[in-house]
Amino acid sequence: MSFDNNGIDITKNIKIIEWLKSELLSSLASLFELLVKGIKGQQESIADILANVILVTYVLGRRLGINYSNLDMRIEDKIRLGVLEEHKLETWFGDLSSLRKHMDKNNKG
Repeated sequence: MSFDNNGIDITKNIKIIEWLKSELLSSLASLFELLVKGIKGQQESIADILANVILVTYVLGRRLGINYSNLDMRIEDKIRLGVLEEHKLETWFGDLSSLRKHMDKNNKG
């Protein structure tokens, strides 16, 4: 087994990164499969898959040296930029403002 200077098992970290990548791809494939079948009556399954994608993305980021706060900050920056640049998600549906309000609410309480 390989260890770096801090005693962290590099091999184990590589294995978990590979597993997370395959989990992300598997979740996305499941999502696409459900979308092809149609979303009617599938909201719970879709929500479960999307939650897994978000969870795996956060953990993968952490394994790659990016902390959760940094990811949160990047997401908030992308939301602000999308609102300022009048992204279609914002101008057509107001999704970015809605997400910003949701995140602000969760951060305050």
